[in-house]
Amino acid sequence: MDNLQYALDGAWRVLLASLLFGAVLPVIFAVGVWSFAWGSGGEAEVSHGRPHPVGKLLAGVCFLVVLLGVVLGIAIIAATGFGKEISFDHGYPTVVTKEG
Repeated sequence: MDNLQYALDGAWRVLLASLLFGAVLPVIFAVGVWSFAWGSGGEAEVSHGRPHPVGKLLAGVCFLVVLLGVVLGIAIIAATGFGKEISFDHGYPTVVTKEG
């Protein structure tokens, strides 16, 4: 029974990571590209409207979130290679020694 519990525990972690890095980050990036085009106005739109500063701000936030996600993914891979792991015990990611 413990093996099934361990398998399900690992499965939901893999599912969460795959959804986060495989689906959510590309959607946020796409919203950032759309927001940047909306914020540029002019030739970026069919109606040739005026620029929207909120669009550029939203694009910057979206690109920052994607960049932080990529950096976190690389940090997790690098930490694992050094025998460490990333912990979120304090609310922010920290590199700690693996237990066990």
